[in-house]
Amino acid sequence: MRVAMIGTGYVGLVSGACFADFGHTVTCVDKDASKIEQLDGGEIPIFEPGLDSLVDKNVKEERLFFTCPIRGKPLPKPMPSSSR
Repeated sequence: MRVAMIGTGYVGLVSGACFADFGHTVTCVDKDASKIEQLDGGEIPIFEPGLDSLVDKNVKEERLFFTCPIRGKPLPKPMPSSSR
């Protein structure tokens, strides 16, 4: 199964790494390009025991990927609260 995880914080990155470890192909997306650069460089921007080895393993096994929202395209603007 292919999974997209929105955000690379405590919920998104940990969940994405776990889904990848279960054998799924996971792409974690974050609007913060510096976090994606860190992750692509093997640095984990948060602390969670064991997360670094879990991420490293699944990146090497090509099950875990990181990207910004469709590189080169802006994020959609949120709808005004009166339209919701």
